[in-house]
Amino acid sequence: MGVGHFGSVSKGVLDLDKNTVVAVKIISLDLKGATKSFMAECDVLRYTRHRNLLKVITACSSTDFHGNDFKALVYEFMSNGNLQQWTYNDQHAERALNLLQRVNIAIDTACALDYLHDNCNCNISIVHCDLKPANILLDNNMVAHVGDFGLAGFHLLSSSCINNSSVAIKGTIGYTPPEYGLGSRVSKEGDIYSYGIVLIEMMVAKPPTAGMFKEGLDLHKYVKKALFKNQLSKVIDPRLLDDCNGARNGVQDENSAANVCKMKCIKSLIKVGLKCSVDSPQNRIKIKDAINDLQDTKDTFLKELCIINRYM
Repeated sequence: MGVGHFGSVSKGVLDLDKNTVVAVKIISLDLKGATKSFMAECDVLRYTRHRNLLKVITACSSTDFHGNDFKALVYEFMSNGNLQQWTYNDQHAERALNLLQRVNIAIDTACALDYLHDNCNCNISIVHCDLKPANILLDNNMVAHVGDFGLAGFHLLSSSCINNSSVAIKGTIGYTPPEYGLGSRVSKEGDIYSYGIVLIEMMVAKPPTAGMFKEGLDLHKYVKKALFKNQLSKVIDPRLLDDCNGARNGVQDENSAANVCKMKCIKSLIKVGLKCSVDSPQNRIKIKDAINDLQDTKDTFLKELCIINRYM
């Protein structure tokens, strides 16, 4: 199904009688840091349980039929793939995510981070370190589940817990906060930066590593400039407007009541993304405040859309 930092993921059946479909992450032990990644992910999964985190069914550490060391993690299968596939893959072109689905995914992902950072009931704060669309999985109901904790780090909140926060630079280019490149330790603020980039990416359908981003221009600055010039409609994913027909035919009525309502919602979402992805860690919005802003935006969007539909 895919390849990650330290192994591949395959689809399988765990119980032939119950026909339990699973995703099996097989760790490539010949890669440097693979065993450490496996242990880090096991540690995180041992401490956590949340509706927006990918559920692990079991872990395997044994030898294969050839006597070689073998390690694997077995997860609940996510039938709708990941956010990256929905944003860019042609297989979903005819059923792109609508605006409400993207809002819900944004809220789900933020709730997962809030739990990891402050509410996992283990007296430690867990930093994901590699939040990106490929690590946000979607189930049958399009509920988002954050997965892949192979790079996660622990931050001590109580002397009774193990401190495992001593790490090198982590993450994926484009989503890693700038302070990591300057030698700063991983932090909750680093995750919030990554989240902000993901949120902006969901709205514009452009990856932070796109070729257009060079000579000082990045995804954050690109969208911030469009917001300042009141030109967001020119940079957002066109499928967000008139997602039932107009955008698909290449025609958009930006002044229609529905699209005005959508643009108001998109603008609010992008503002949250920008607040999360500022360069200075100290100036980034708190994840709880981001959740509140996103929920308010969703509530307002649904109320206004309901009023519009009532008079159409």
